[in-house]
Amino acid sequence: MHPAIHLIGLPTDQNSSFERGAAKGPAVIRAALWSDRGNISCESGLEIGRDIELVDHGDLPLTDHDCAADDAMIADAIAGIMAQGGLPLALGGDHAVTFPLVAAVAAHHGPLNILHFDAHPDLYEDFEGNPRSHASPFARILEGGHAKRLVQLGIRTLNRHCREQAARFGVKIIPMAGFNPAQVPVLDGPLYISIDLDGIDPSEAPGVSHPEPGGLTVREVLAVLARQKGPLVGADIVELNPAHDQNAVTATLAAKLLKELASFSQVNKTDF
Repeated sequence: MHPAIHLIGLPTDQNSSFERGAAKGPAVIRAALWSDRGNISCESGLEIGRDIELVDHGDLPLTDHDCAADDAMIADAIAGIMAQGGLPLALGGDHAVTFPLVAAVAAHHGPLNILHFDAHPDLYEDFEGNPRSHASPFARILEGGHAKRLVQLGIRTLNRHCREQAARFGVKIIPMAGFNPAQVPVLDGPLYISIDLDGIDPSEAPGVSHPEPGGLTVREVLAVLARQKGPLVGADIVELNPAHDQNAVTATLAAKLLKELASFSQVNKTDF
């Protein structure tokens, strides 16, 4: 029996470094998911509601100013989902939310293999004096022992500090130059997938706070997902800033990725 997908919104951008706006992401992704402009079928042929059970918990009532309190609320919600045998799929919010998400999933399943799509490695020891910045979640995850392997792709802003951090923690970074989906390792479970929408080229995902040219195409993202075989135990889609979107292109993309992650979870059954 396949696990139900438990959708949960995390409307916070308190740890954003440049501008706020990502807190509005969950609502617009939901609107795109259920919009009559599209439908709820996945490329696999599976359909949300018919073949894939989706339980929507709505948005958590996060404070959006007290990070410790919000982290605890997120951890409690994820623990509750997993106690029901569900698979959490979170909608951000800024990328800082991935730290409490991964910590909570790892508390249940043990250290995770993480596949991370992003323009930025998010490995800063701290950024602008904030160790919980959205530029730092994977440093916190690795320090906490929540990941046994971290593979990053889409990265095209790797500075010296983050390069040193990647070497320190043994992070596998797939260069964007000459990128081919076949270069991405096929990870074992328990597998967690984190998609920062700015990992995708801004021509296809303009609705982000930190656009970076030269990114992944949507088809490359889907090709990477199709190659993965490890059982999925959790996922997130983060960093949609509706203020920069154009005709809901990025929101529609986020909704598509939500559907494809849900479909992926049914093919790669969770056995942990």
